[in-house]
Amino acid sequence: MSSLWSRPEPPRRPALSREAIVTAAVAIADAEGLAAVSIRRVAAELGARAMTLYSYIERKEDLLALMHDAIAAEVLVDEPLPDDWREALLLLARREREMVLRHPWRVELISQRIEVGPNGLRHVEQKLSVFDGLGIDRLTAWRILAAFADYMTGFVIREATDRRAPRRQGINDAERAAAAEPYIRELIDGGEFPRLAPMIEEGVRGDDDNFERGLSWVLDGIEAGLHGR
Repeated sequence: MSSLWSRPEPPRRPALSREAIVTAAVAIADAEGLAAVSIRRVAAELGARAMTLYSYIERKEDLLALMHDAIAAEVLVDEPLPDDWREALLLLARREREMVLRHPWRVELISQRIEVGPNGLRHVEQKLSVFDGLGIDRLTAWRILAAFADYMTGFVIREATDRRAPRRQGINDAERAAAAEPYIRELIDGGEFPRLAPMIEEGVRGDDDNFERGLSWVLDGIEAGLHGR
């Protein structure tokens, strides 16, 4: 079986091309979630027959890969990256976070074996370029990117999940918290949670700075490790 990226695209037809198919699929996923995307649904949006789309895309997995690569282009930086490697990684991290917030269905693809496309490879190449001049070997650079990616993945999954969390049984977050309050109060008053109790009493919640702060801590650790080599 040949790679998706090496297959030639069939001749364009009026209002139909691989690019048009992917654009329609991304719009559906943005509006309704990844589960709403199917070859049949995309064909209907484009006013075409499903069998016609199979001339451009052989299977749904290929469509997901193309969608993933299309939004990966949004993370690429056209202008030169900052000279400081930390500032460069922060810039790329912000763009990646913004991309996931625009396309929250991206988190559903993280656990799937999606075939990497050219924009995905360009993104990795751009991240690797921030280490030019640091004098680190390829393995160290890759390990740094892995730590960076692990933080990014965890954060964006949680953030995207929180933002799209549905109302369950018509109960909002405030009503759910109020319903649980007597039980939580009983546990706290029992003295079993001396560290957690003041956090609940005084209120400890995240803010928009958590992303930057956590990423700075990750980069602090990486930088200390580099200096300690």
